[in-house]
Amino acid sequence: MQQSSLGPDAAEYARRLARVQEGMAERSFAALLVTDPANMYYLTGYNAWSFYTPQCLVVPADGQPVLFARAMDAAGAGFTAWLPPEQIEGYPEELVHRPKVHPYDWIAERVRERGLIETGPDGCVGIEGDSAFFTARGYLALRAGLPHVRLEDSQELVNWVRVVKSDHELAQMRIAGSIAQQVMEVALAAVAPGRRQCDVVAEIAAAQARGTAEHGGDYPALVPMLPTGEGAGTPHLTWTEEKFRVGEATTIELAGVYRRYHAPLARTIMLGEPPRLLADTAAIVRDGMAEVLATLRPGRTAHEIHAAWNAVISAHGLTKESRIGYSIGLGYPPDWGERTISLRPDEHTVLEAGMCFHVILGMWMDDWGYELSEPVALTTDGVERLTDLTQNLTIGR
Repeated sequence: MQQSSLGPDAAEYARRLARVQEGMAERSFAALLVTDPANMYYLTGYNAWSFYTPQCLVVPADGQPVLFARAMDAAGAGFTAWLPPEQIEGYPEELVHRPKVHPYDWIAERVRERGLIETGPDGCVGIEGDSAFFTARGYLALRAGLPHVRLEDSQELVNWVRVVKSDHELAQMRIAGSIAQQVMEVALAAVAPGRRQCDVVAEIAAAQARGTAEHGGDYPALVPMLPTGEGAGTPHLTWTEEKFRVGEATTIELAGVYRRYHAPLARTIMLGEPPRLLADTAAIVRDGMAEVLATLRPGRTAHEIHAAWNAVISAHGLTKESRIGYSIGLGYPPDWGERTISLRPDEHTVLEAGMCFHVILGMWMDDWGYELSEPVALTTDGVERLTDLTQNLTIGR
């Protein structure tokens, strides 16, 4: 088995595993079943487009984890994961996509045979109940295969361990930010009257893979999103073959990615003279961003950050119901967020140095919209922007 030389060192992985097992002890977990590919990567370095079939990392209360994957993928795990060969197992190919049997039947049996779960009277096994790739069938097969084990939702235990980044991770985030800036510059330059949306997205995708001269890029957890014209009032729309037109605005949201670390970034471009309402909103949002970045400090709570934003826009009669940011770091499809901290009124999590956020200030109206975002990292005395693009509305001709 050949481990990749691109990832963290052994000490970094050991610290990550220790922190997860500390969290497991607090919850009396005899073991933790990790199915989120970002969490599997965080703990082992395993990186492949294999998450569309059942796979998991079983983390015992003590000792080293075991990776279970499809046989052909288990063979490739040695090229990225730090795990020794005996800690990687592949289930038979005949279990893939069958109506009467499931890979978790086999995985549950191997977990029992290896003695990975030793439960006391109050012990249980944590599962990632909200993981996108842990299906209902997988859960039912696991429960049937481990009838004497109580399964309990881990409530994103590993995700919360990931929230505070190490120095190594912050370095990866900065590189991802440099790629994000390069990609957004390509995107803004490519949008022009008469060009097809799909052709611009092709340039964006190429720039994401190309990265910078110093660092190659990686594929994003989300495809580029660029709602245009009346569609700009609705987030998360992708692209069509329609052409860009003078008199329409486009919001562009994308990410720079480096070794699975994501730096999302959003900007808005207007082709032609912007309507007064759009120009005024852009200025207000820019001022709101300045206030948010000035307020983001260790020791502050997430709802204080949202309150700073709301004070700016409410003075102009504007409101925004959705959150204004969320924690970021490692990401695999279908999401680049960590599913932990959100910057919103009812979030009272205290912020710490080493946390990273996508501060996303989107104003989505009935038939128009405006979007401005920044990927940032909290430092001991403030906030570090991971990109250095202008925060003004871009005017294209």
